[in-house]
Amino acid sequence: MTGLLDLAWSERRALLAATAAHLDLVVEALALAVALGVPLGILATRSRAAERAVVGLANVLQTVPSLALLGFLLSVFGGQIGKPPARAALVVYALLPIIKNTILGLRSIDRGVAEAALGLGMTAWQRLTVVELPLAVPILLGGVRVATVASVGMATIAAAIGAKGLGSYIFRGVALADTRLILLGSIPAALLALACDAALGEIERALDPTRPRHSRPRAALAIVAVLGLLGLAAWGWWADRPAWSRGPSIVIGSKDGGEMLLLGHMLADLVEAHAGVTVDRRFNLGGTLVCYNALRRGGLDAYLEYTGTALTTILKEPPRNDPAGVLGRVREALARRDGVACLDPLGFENTFVLLMRREQAERLKVRTISDLRRHLGTIRPGFGPEFMNRPDGYPGLVEAYGLDFARAPREMDRNLLYQAVAQGSIDLAAGDSTDGRIVALDLVELEDDRRYFPPYEAVPLVRQETLRRHPALSRALNRLAGKIDARTMRRLNHEVDGFRRDPATVAREFLRSLGLL
Repeated sequence: MTGLLDLAWSERRALLAATAAHLDLVVEALALAVALGVPLGILATRSRAAERAVVGLANVLQTVPSLALLGFLLSVFGGQIGKPPARAALVVYALLPIIKNTILGLRSIDRGVAEAALGLGMTAWQRLTVVELPLAVPILLGGVRVATVASVGMATIAAAIGAKGLGSYIFRGVALADTRLILLGSIPAALLALACDAALGEIERALDPTRPRHSRPRAALAIVAVLGLLGLAAWGWWADRPAWSRGPSIVIGSKDGGEMLLLGHMLADLVEAHAGVTVDRRFNLGGTLVCYNALRRGGLDAYLEYTGTALTTILKEPPRNDPAGVLGRVREALARRDGVACLDPLGFENTFVLLMRREQAERLKVRTISDLRRHLGTIRPGFGPEFMNRPDGYPGLVEAYGLDFARAPREMDRNLLYQAVAQGSIDLAAGDSTDGRIVALDLVELEDDRRYFPPYEAVPLVRQETLRRHPALSRALNRLAGKIDARTMRRLNHEVDGFRRDPATVAREFLRSLGLL
């Protein structure tokens, strides 16, 4: 608990900003959901056919898994990451309770009231706006309360596509296997949901004439709480206003994992120090294709990739074992096809490695990947989703080594694989050769005796259009070229994965040690 409190204090400013951004996303999405859901609910009360269509569609959208919806919306928004697709996802999930409660509120109005309004000569529009909607508001707000609590939770998942908020702490905690970071994002999100629910509950009670009134002090406290939440959301909106209003800015992203966070911060620090450009850091974005599609379509300006990954996953070409040839091919193809520049390598390779517990590997006398064939009936493998589907991952590995495991591999987030192997939940996993958790958890790397995995040199990928707008950018990023070898990268990763240090701090210290800051 002390460690969590210390971390919360050290992160207090960033945590408050993340909370504000989180609430801003929820408020914007709810405003749009109310603007769409209430008219749809009104339409549904006018016709049974319309009700079936509207409620049916909302029900179907509600059943779509959140990550699948986010992935679909990334395509709809042309690869753009951040608030727009995340806001759209929250709107989709908020519609159903708002539509249903609008229908329920309008249909719960006493028929005598409607007939009296008709007898007074009111038009249909006057009856709706003057009589029906005001009477339905308390029930409608109940739907908004449900949608709000759901949206606060859903907004944490939106961090996977670069939306700012408390989810960034949760995803970072998962990537670094740090429970403190997970709690640092989860606890404020839960408190925020409770605060929003309580504030809307007070508004609902105040607008319901059938319920007793609270005391003036409690009513005043409720008003202050609502205004405070709206003020916090307004601050989040202001901090995330368009880049043009804050001067020259670019967006640098990263895939998930401690190494990617470290290198992402290094690239961002170099740009801010030497290119005179502000950097919007959008890290922990998931796999290769999420980052690259965002780069290609303008959602990102730069991120760090590996040459072997670019060759097989992005260009869909077969693996090759020539580092210079792979780099040249990636440079030529990405520039010609997508307008993406591949800058100079940082100096190390981070290739795939198969990992086992040291005790088990020594007991079974497994030193190479080929040795696994003697134990295919007992080994329990587990791999990440990307590795399972990449041409240079599991499918090619099985073919190259003839690995026909008796048990199908368990598929899990790749950042959880290291702990799963160390704790004995699985026996074999695919990891990164420079990952600090290999040393921290005393895992054994199996020798790739058939040289299956291609070279994976770390290189910054940058949009050529961004380089034209900011000529100093290329020189700033290439200051890191050749400066990091594999041993150094593993040491830096161990600082983050083993000693639970902040990746931004470790990155800054390393750049200063090289005289680059």
